[in-house]
Amino acid sequence: MVHINAGMAALAATLLIGRRKNLDYVLPSPHNLPFVVLGAALLWFGWFGFNGGSALGANGLAVNAFVVTNTAAAAAGLSWAAIEWFRNGKPTIFGVASGAVAGLVAITPAAGFVSVIPAIIVGLLASVFCFIAVAAIKPKLGYDDSLDAFGVHGIGGIWGALATGLFASKSVNALGANGLFYGNAKQFIIQLLAVTVTIAYTFFGTLIIYKLVDLVIGMRVNEKEELMGLDLTQHHERAYTILE
Repeated sequence: MVHINAGMAALAATLLIGRRKNLDYVLPSPHNLPFVVLGAALLWFGWFGFNGGSALGANGLAVNAFVVTNTAAAAAGLSWAAIEWFRNGKPTIFGVASGAVAGLVAITPAAGFVSVIPAIIVGLLASVFCFIAVAAIKPKLGYDDSLDAFGVHGIGGIWGALATGLFASKSVNALGANGLFYGNAKQFIIQLLAVTVTIAYTFFGTLIIYKLVDLVIGMRVNEKEELMGLDLTQHHERAYTILE
């Protein structure tokens, strides 16, 4: 639900605030890939803490959460690389990092309820769905989600929540419930309802908050400040600002 919230809030904000003025002429590219890898590695390591730690003890459930978290992230990273290889002729480290994060997002709601094989499926498909959102849907619809919060976190969170309703098993967690593929369609319906409510609540709630903030202090700088760069005009930092 956390990632669905973040993704839907980002989508609502990008639709309202609009595209950057010079985006059609200058498309920014990731310029520091070592930092991208470092950040993804820190996320991957930290994810063990809150997925495994959610068991509230050093027990079998914590071990399962630890293992499926790592497995799903690895599967998603490989899946994203394979998609790029097939589509563009070569994989990228940026794509692998994006896929790994998508896998971490997707496995989180299921970490205490699924085993290793379902975790691989969750990870593999997470990159498929998120790649489609990032590389196909975003350009088609034209919204300017620069960090792909919706494409990776939102879509990954939706898939992970629904996948929990598909693959959850009481053999992994006796306090949980079986999912659709283990004979319990009710759990999938519960997950679907939760996802739908979260999407609606966050999207429309963000629209309201955005409008209120825009009325009070404004949400977008003027065109001159935007073209000059927010580093300089808003923060008085000019590392990436070129003045002519």
